[in-house]
Amino acid sequence: MATLSLTQFLTLDGVHQAPGGPDEDTSSGFTHGGWSVPYGDEDFGRFMDEVFTRPTAFLLGRRTYDIFAGYWPKQTDPANPIATKLNALPKYVASTTLDSVDWEGATLLRGNVVEEVAALKERTEGEIQMHGSAGLARTLLDHDLIDTMHLLVFPVILGTGLRLFAEGVRPTAFRQTDARTTAAGVAIGTYELVGRPRYGSYV
Repeated sequence: MATLSLTQFLTLDGVHQAPGGPDEDTSSGFTHGGWSVPYGDEDFGRFMDEVFTRPTAFLLGRRTYDIFAGYWPKQTDPANPIATKLNALPKYVASTTLDSVDWEGATLLRGNVVEEVAALKERTEGEIQMHGSAGLARTLLDHDLIDTMHLLVFPVILGTGLRLFAEGVRPTAFRQTDARTTAAGVAIGTYELVGRPRYGSYV
């Protein structure tokens, strides 16, 4: 049985929308696209390379699939560990709007996403990775299907934009298993699923 990990870029105020470029996602009039790029130093690159040494498959939401499929198939340098893994390994795309996927190695998941992902974990070994795909991630978090989260928190506040942990998300407890900070100030935390939160009182 596979584990499922999520790697997500966030601002200090929790925004995940369009970290990689101005035109990545302008929905709802978002004008801050590309906010993560100034912090992409060697430490950041080293961490991302580490992440991409581990996957056996990828799980993508529809918007992330569109972004990735428009860029990574064109990156053919065998020395690029991210491109090599993304282009070679199986990719599962959860979408109710796509009719087909044409990235080599991609498979469309069209049924109930919770059931599909649970079954995918059962029949797969190793680590399935999600990158971005926040809408899909919220659904899976609500069903305890994400085992590990890598949250990269960038030292910037935007005040507007889509947030990963929106109001109404299921209360969930995690255990921090790793923490580091890049030279540019990105705080990277790794969290393993524990279950439901515990409560107490200081009184």
